[in-house]
Amino acid sequence: MIELAVFDMAGTTVDDHGIVYVALQDAVEETGAPVATADLQEWMGADKVSAITALMALGGQEATQQRVAAAFVRFREILVERYTATPPVALPGVAAAIATLRERGIKVALTTGFDDDVAYPLLESLGWAVGADAGSTVDAVVTTSDVSAGRPAPYMIHRAMEKTGVINVRKVLAAGDTVVDVQAGRNAGGISVGVLTGKLSRDDLAAHSHDYILTGVVEVPELAETQRPA
Repeated sequence: MIELAVFDMAGTTVDDHGIVYVALQDAVEETGAPVATADLQEWMGADKVSAITALMALGGQEATQQRVAAAFVRFREILVERYTATPPVALPGVAAAIATLRERGIKVALTTGFDDDVAYPLLESLGWAVGADAGSTVDAVVTTSDVSAGRPAPYMIHRAMEKTGVINVRKVLAAGDTVVDVQAGRNAGGISVGVLTGKLSRDDLAAHSHDYILTGVVEVPELAETQRPA
């Protein structure tokens, strides 16, 4: 039985209506760099500074530190504007699935390609509390503010282990809706799960090393690894 489930936020546990990717594309294209759909998909789930840097370069723009920083500011401005107009909501059944896992003694952490300034207000807008007590929604949150590199590096998953006191990577399940989520789960050494609540298809995710492809996080409590031993 696993001891920790680590879930991505946007597209995995939270329906942000695809706004994060619209904001990312708009911010990069404002620099003069066209963004191809395939390139945007490749950088889904990565930390946004790295994504902006890569997409600017792919679009033929010089990704200097100053220009990337300015584009990141615009990304956050666009994101706030669009989230205000169309607030994110929890994906159906996710809160109940998380509660079920925690009732079984499995800790739950969220990871995200957002930094603290974006992630925590988003969670607050959902009414999700963070902490080990029974009244909280999840045990821990890890953002790009907590690590030296985002996905596909395994650092956010390992940081979630630190925050929740879990030491055995084989007792960790990591789930997300993007290729880098699946890669991070594999790189972390745990159970790697792709979910189909984002923009990618089953074939897109299954092309990468994984343990499960599920319809969504709502199916995680059905896995054998999340069941109490008889």
